[in-house]
Amino acid sequence: MTVPPSDSITVVISELVEPTRIHEYEAWTQGFNQAAQQFDGFLGVEIIRPRDHDFPEYVIIIRFDSYIHLREWLTSPTYYQWRSRSPEFVAARSQQELSSSLELWFTLPSNSASKYSQPAYYKQVILGVIAVYPLILLSNLVFSPLVKDWPLWVGLLLTVPVVSALLTYPVMPWLTKLFSPWLYPSLSERDRSSIR
Repeated sequence: MTVPPSDSITVVISELVEPTRIHEYEAWTQGFNQAAQQFDGFLGVEIIRPRDHDFPEYVIIIRFDSYIHLREWLTSPTYYQWRSRSPEFVAARSQQELSSSLELWFTLPSNSASKYSQPAYYKQVILGVIAVYPLILLSNLVFSPLVKDWPLWVGLLLTVPVVSALLTYPVMPWLTKLFSPWLYPSLSERDRSSIR
């Protein structure tokens, strides 16, 4: 994928960890992330831990300010040293580079990602509004009695993470599946049904 050098970029690494090696993997992840922070252009890392202990899939989201800085990290000896330590506790791994944060919500299934592009930007924005607007109304309804006497910025500090978490799962995956014929009109019915 070609990304303009000035655009920030996100790498999403999904790893299925051996259930008996989770503590080792957690320690490895901490060192891996600290190593990434030492590189120019590093913007942040987020780890989504598994909800199901029988299927311990971790998702690591790493952001860099440019494709060039990301490539410097991915081709560095430090990166290779850390990655070479992980096969003993990682059963399966996938990695995807994304050029915008919206694309995190519109990821195609791995068996069709190479054949089809992301939805048009305007479709991503429209679906984002469909998802965000009701969540903001709902969070205001639920949290306003609790935060009515708080400063606005403190109240937002409580509600924004809740809305963000709900968007990431389950709202956007559900909406992406529901609207998949509109988002991905060229996908076959079988590929569409595999979108989660």
